[in-house]
Amino acid sequence: MTFTKLRHTHPVSVIMAALLLSPPAVHAARPMITDDARTVDSYACQVESWIRTNRGSREYWALPACNFTGNLELTLGGARISDATGSETTDLIFQGKTLLKPLETNGYGVAFAAGYAAHPAAQNGRALGDPYFYVPVSFSFADDRVVLHTNTGAKHVRDEGRARATWGLGSETMITPRVYLIAETFGETRTNASYQLGVRFWIVPNHVQVDTTYGNQYGSKHDARWLSVGLRLLSVPFLK
Repeated sequence: MTFTKLRHTHPVSVIMAALLLSPPAVHAARPMITDDARTVDSYACQVESWIRTNRGSREYWALPACNFTGNLELTLGGARISDATGSETTDLIFQGKTLLKPLETNGYGVAFAAGYAAHPAAQNGRALGDPYFYVPVSFSFADDRVVLHTNTGAKHVRDEGRARATWGLGSETMITPRVYLIAETFGETRTNASYQLGVRFWIVPNHVQVDTTYGNQYGSKHDARWLSVGLRLLSVPFLK
C-alpha cells in the first residue's frame, strides 16, 4: 500500500493513517528481552516504549524501528535512567535485524541481529559503545497459539576488554486473540540469570498494544526486581 495521496499532508496525519489502516502480522515484542525470528512488516514501522521501575532507579525507553527494504529492520533509540539521588544517565541502541528463514505456522524461523549498545556517561561519551550480535530461533506450535524463542549470541564489553556469551529462552501463549502470557529467562556469562513474567493486551488488534511485567534475578530476593509498563504502536506499510 502507498500513501501518494497523503504526500502533501502534515507528517502527523501520515503517521496516524498508517497506524489505523489495514493490520500487519502479529509479532513478539516488548516486554520480552528474548527476541523473535520476525521483523516489522516490509516498509512499515513500529515504536516500542516502556517505563521500567527498579529498586532505586527508573528507566524510560523508546525504540523506534522501520523495515525500509523488506528484510532489514533498523532500530535506533534508547533510554533515560534516573536514580534516587537525582542523577541521570542515557543508554543508546542501534541495531539491524534480518530474516534468514521466515517463521511459519507450526514450523520454525531463524534471524540474525547485530548492533551497538552505548552508555555515554559511563563510557566517557564514547559513541560506539559495546558491539553485540545474536541469533533468534522461533518455534510455532498449535497454529501459533504457543511460540517459543531461543537466542544465542555474544557482546564485546569494551571496558573489560573481553566478550561475554548471551542467551535467552522465552515463550508467548495466547489466552484470547487479544491477551497473551509471556515468560522468559535470560542472561550472560559471569552474571546470574534473570527471569520475567508478563501479560500483553491488544487495545486495537495488531496496531496498539500494552503490556505489564514483573522480573527479577535468580538468587535475589528484592534488590534486582523490576516492574514495567509498556506501549507499542505498529504501522501498515507506507515507506515505498
